[in-house]
Amino acid sequence: MLLSQHIFPGCSSSASAQVLHPNCTARCGDVEIPYPFGTTPDCYLNSDFFMNCTKNSSGSPVLYLRDSVSVQVIKISIDGQVWIYTYIGKDCYLQNGNQDEYNSQTASATIPGFPFSNTRNKLTAVGCDTVAGITSIEGINGCLSVCGYDTFQNIVYDGTCAGLGCCQTTIQKNLQDINVSVTSFKNHTDVWAFNPCSYTFLAEDSYFSFSEGDLRNLNDRTRVPTVLDWAIGSDTCQDAEKNATSFVCQSNSQCVDSTNGPGYRCSCLSGYRGNPYVPGDDGCQDIDECVAIPNPCGDNICTNTVGNYTCTQKPRKYPIPLTQITVGITVGVAAFLIAGSWLFWGYNKRKHLMLKQKFFEQNGGIMLRQELAKKEGYNETARIFTANELKAATNNFDESRVIGRGGFGTVYKGVLKDGRVIAIKKSKVMNQDQIEQFINEVIVLSQINHRNVVRLLGCCLETEVPLLVYEYVSNGTLFEKVHENSNPSTILSWENRLRIAAEIAGVLAYLHSDASVPIVHRDIKSTNILLDENYTAKVSDFGASRLVPIDQDMLSTMVQGTIGYLDPEYLHTSLLTEKSDVYSFGVILVELMTGQKALAFDRPEEEQCLAMLFILAMKNDKLFSIVEDGLANDGNRKQIQEAATLALACLRVIGDERPTMREVASELQGLHLMGKHPWMDTATATEENEHLLGCQLLDGYDLSDSINCNTTTCYDSIITEHVVLSVGDGR
Repeated sequence: MLLSQHIFPGCSSSASAQVLHPNCTARCGDVEIPYPFGTTPDCYLNSDFFMNCTKNSSGSPVLYLRDSVSVQVIKISIDGQVWIYTYIGKDCYLQNGNQDEYNSQTASATIPGFPFSNTRNKLTAVGCDTVAGITSIEGINGCLSVCGYDTFQNIVYDGTCAGLGCCQTTIQKNLQDINVSVTSFKNHTDVWAFNPCSYTFLAEDSYFSFSEGDLRNLNDRTRVPTVLDWAIGSDTCQDAEKNATSFVCQSNSQCVDSTNGPGYRCSCLSGYRGNPYVPGDDGCQDIDECVAIPNPCGDNICTNTVGNYTCTQKPRKYPIPLTQITVGITVGVAAFLIAGSWLFWGYNKRKHLMLKQKFFEQNGGIMLRQELAKKEGYNETARIFTANELKAATNNFDESRVIGRGGFGTVYKGVLKDGRVIAIKKSKVMNQDQIEQFINEVIVLSQINHRNVVRLLGCCLETEVPLLVYEYVSNGTLFEKVHENSNPSTILSWENRLRIAAEIAGVLAYLHSDASVPIVHRDIKSTNILLDENYTAKVSDFGASRLVPIDQDMLSTMVQGTIGYLDPEYLHTSLLTEKSDVYSFGVILVELMTGQKALAFDRPEEEQCLAMLFILAMKNDKLFSIVEDGLANDGNRKQIQEAATLALACLRVIGDERPTMREVASELQGLHLMGKHPWMDTATATEENEHLLGCQLLDGYDLSDSINCNTTTCYDSIITEHVVLSVGDGR
């Protein structure tokens, strides 16, 4: 069952008429309707703010957004929010494991012009066998909720949603068209006795508090309150104020840019209260602060002024004390305050130092010092930074220093005292059970000294969550250069792209084969490839990496990665190998050839995954139909064909059939040299490449074994094998 809520945009009228009709309706049932909203002509700003007040079957008035009767409004605030009802998505099963279609439904909503609030809403999922996701044109967000089978002992009952029985996640900005869906791994067969259904909904974050009974009783609810953000038009304050006829902020008010999507809002100035969109007596009026209880001036005289108030001391009723007594009391009080302030400052400083030491020990600082002391020349291997150093480098982590945000944390740009520019990664969470593994990975990664790897300089352990310090790379990401430039083929020629691919392959070959402990990156994608001023590739973001013991060639892990780049074999088996990086690299190689994104919802459904689009083109001998315009010419077509053959080998569904990264790096180096020295024997090189990678790559390539992405979740077709999938932003 699909429950949809759609509002279709109307034509906006002029905003010049601000005088409200004297007969405007100010209320519909229990809901107040402030201007710029209204229910009749001349009572609302434009069609975006029209409200439909209609009586329901019982005769009670109900307020709906615009012309629709599917989106019920329950509250309107002139501070920029509208509260509506949205539906709960459900996925229920019978005891035999078959889906209970009568009780199952997904929920979607489309509200043009009014984005869902990213600060007041959370996506919530409830269930013991549950994967929930919210899909929009901006991407996919989601979370996973599980329980201990046949028992409640592992469920948290204190109202938290942390993944046991219930999970929550935030949403992106500027979402106006969403699809909320929910599914399961085992059709609830192991938990059916106490939890036959999975539930998910987008609701105001203060609305839901999880309890054990929700695993059984959420079926009684059908809808939840959800918050929309609204703003005027699409101009910023700076642009809107230039047009006096359409600017809607009235006297005694100020303009504020929207923080969620385009447009602006109005708010009353400090000392004023009312509706900033309405002129006259109903607009922003001066507040008489002096009538407030308690009196803001205390025992003194309060005098109200326009937008403010003043306090004056009452006339003294008693004689002024003797001068000596006054001086004595003043000196005594001053000495007491100075001594108290000094003691308080000392106490706070000592408390702060103890807290930093506690975090240092808690985050494995002593263990790291011991391990670094064992390393010869450890002062050049890694460095333990102090919290004060990094605060000074980032101006106390000022918001203006933010250069990146992702699902795992925030990255700041900093400048050390010696002038070195650094990048500081501040993670959101740190699992205390993984401290020893974290310390080991810091030591190993800091010893990687490769020109194409963003070097880990050290870390800071004096904060609640450890901070990682990297060298700073100045020229953005490969994703930005390929996808966000108006003419990327002129910025990145085929020769540069081939060189960048060879550099990335060389790094991965080094990590897999030449590092002291083999490392699988696990999240290779174009946003994790940085470029310096010479367009030299630098592989970054080892937050998802795993060290592979020398005596093992695979690890069993929770599946982690980015949809579009994720190895299908790893997704099905949860077994991480070096060939998982090979698959992700194959997707990047196709990105470089085609200039298309790894996952795009604006392509036809069967072509949304770039890997599938590429494989189909190769099967149909239409490679150059998807190669980026302006990239191919008579001099490099052979190179592009060879690179495409290599990419196809990397995208094999079965990992053992893919080449190693060392073989891939060797192949790309050969292609790069062939471009620099066109007199080389290309026939011999092709014959050697076919011997290396295996010829007849297209013969027997079963497309049914490939990932099938659809517009609903892009993982519906690959979660049926009982794997643990982390759905969310890859950054």
